[in-house]
Amino acid sequence: MSNSSKKPKKNPPTFNAYFQSLKDPRRTNKGNYFYPLQEILFLTISAVISGAEGWTTIQEFGKAKIDWLRKFFPYENGTPSHDVLGKLFANLDRNEFSKCFSNWINSISEITEGEVIAIDGKTIRKSNKTHNSKSALHVVSAYASNNRLCIGQEVVAEKSNEITAIPKLLEVLELKGCIVTIDAMGCQKQIVKDIRKKKADYLLMVKGNQPELKEQVEKLFQKRNMSDIDINIDSGHGRIETRTCQVITDLKFLDGKEKWTDLKSIICLSSERCDKASDKTTIQKRYYISSLSGNAAQINHAVRQHWTVENNLHWSLDVIFKEDSSLKKKGNSAINYNIILKLALAMIEKEKSRKRSKPAKRLTAALDDKYREKILNC
Repeated sequence: MSNSSKKPKKNPPTFNAYFQSLKDPRRTNKGNYFYPLQEILFLTISAVISGAEGWTTIQEFGKAKIDWLRKFFPYENGTPSHDVLGKLFANLDRNEFSKCFSNWINSISEITEGEVIAIDGKTIRKSNKTHNSKSALHVVSAYASNNRLCIGQEVVAEKSNEITAIPKLLEVLELKGCIVTIDAMGCQKQIVKDIRKKKADYLLMVKGNQPELKEQVEKLFQKRNMSDIDINIDSGHGRIETRTCQVITDLKFLDGKEKWTDLKSIICLSSERCDKASDKTTIQKRYYISSLSGNAAQINHAVRQHWTVENNLHWSLDVIFKEDSSLKKKGNSAINYNIILKLALAMIEKEKSRKRSKPAKRLTAALDDKYREKILNC
């Protein structure tokens, strides 16, 4: 009996069930495909976890690991070429793929009360030729800081459209009891209202896009007594950073506060950084509004947690998975590949049996079939 006719020895990985509703974009009047959609998806995720960085290296992984792949699916016609992979993901419905991803993420995440959900956007560089657009695509992601997982995303044509993307993203997220943090782009009255409708708290940066609010907040911190103060000192990476979080909850002199749903506190966070080598000190002040009651330590922690979306998600996609070096410009390729990378990253994050860096886990997955199965939860 040939390898291609052998029955798979193992059940498909658990994530597979959440993607079975995906519609195959290829025309159905050609009969059976050489490469079923579920086989292509399993190949792609397995290859990316193991270090593949594009359609060509995914193709090579498939050739090298065909016997291992056949433990889970028949692969009666082997594995597809890079051209087949590129065309499929260019035409795969990105919205349906994103929904399947979100359903799978919800099944593995355990969002707890008080968890910081950081919302931030990332531009996919070199995607500016997608759909003949002059601007590179921009993905707004929601990142659960404790779970270290992206729990949803919304795609827009350019960064300036984040204001329209955030409400759509909030609509599909389960946020009860969480703290939603967004940079100044999300400091909008409607977004505040949407967050509170989800029974979540908000912590939003205030900048020049709300000039009147920013001016008032700055003046209040010059005149009013603080309700609470928290100081946090961090030493590492050749510098000492002191973060001072000052909170005011007496807002009777803040004009128009009633327009910001359930506004309870304003915050000034001062970061003083001293470089050990040069002995140079820099000070930066940032201002926030929040529905939180005024616990400075909690707010100081939440502000710091917001940056996990940059450090753990966007940095990983850029540096570890080299997303921005990719040349996937056709159709939905750039967005669908972004979802694939988030799938792989989530699986690697959830694998805790070995305390290793993400690059080390990917290398081990490439060399060790059993460890790859552990990451895939096969």
